[in-house]
Amino acid sequence: MKLTARTLLMPIASCFFAFHVQAQQIGPIWDEAVGGVDTVFLEEMTAGEIAAAIRVGFTSVIVATGGLEQNGPNVATGKHNYVLRVTADAIARKHRKTLVSSIVQFVPEGEINPPTGHMNFPGTISLRQETFEALLTDICSSLQQHNFQNIFLLGDSGGNQEGMQNVAAALNNDWHGDSTRVYYIPEYYSEDMWSFDFLKQLGYTQLPDEATAFRNRIHTDLHYESIMAVIDPQLVRAQTRLRNGKYEVHGVEIESESELIELGKKLTEYRAEITVRAMREAAAE
Repeated sequence: MKLTARTLLMPIASCFFAFHVQAQQIGPIWDEAVGGVDTVFLEEMTAGEIAAAIRVGFTSVIVATGGLEQNGPNVATGKHNYVLRVTADAIARKHRKTLVSSIVQFVPEGEINPPTGHMNFPGTISLRQETFEALLTDICSSLQQHNFQNIFLLGDSGGNQEGMQNVAAALNNDWHGDSTRVYYIPEYYSEDMWSFDFLKQLGYTQLPDEATAFRNRIHTDLHYESIMAVIDPQLVRAQTRLRNGKYEVHGVEIESESELIELGKKLTEYRAEITVRAMREAAAE
């Protein structure tokens, strides 16, 4: 069985088991299979389970933005989306009474025609900035309609940040006087970017951050690769690289899949601590 974020992080099944009695109020068609599910992702829950969750206080929701782009020769193009499956799960559970909307998998990656940025590489899918912001606006508006009170926007890529900030500001202005608020959380991405300092504490010192040209050429990091490995090490072609004699990321050599996965778990917890603190501070303002 492949490791998944759900099997590695604190279960919340007990919370959902409690929904069953409450869900009877929704009506017989809604509560046939409500309860007993261990997930924080809306797309994996039934409408009845979501309604029951909101009713017992799960009124915070994370909208996480990823991307589909080139990440060098060894890392799947869905890098940011896979990372968010792990980190958003951990953040929601640590923040408590928080769910996660479907991860926004398509974001601005450069001009489409003529191509710029990541669009120069096959497999990249890009959105225009106005499309991205319109998509986020409609997602947040849908969540507001269902009575979520706190909507947290966080993104796993640098190009996503401006759009999320713009949408949060615009919606809060439009919804002035409404109980629902939108919070842009830049710390998820920007605080100790790529977890460089934390990795050094763990004994993993990558090539200097100043080596911009080299870093951009392969567009990956030990931070990303290890968190992806929590889901499946083959997303970073771990077996192939180890079999060929060397798994190396920016001057750091990894000895085994288990080392990579354990590092990913530690990084996930670290990013969750940073983000939950920032979410609580933003909502308290």
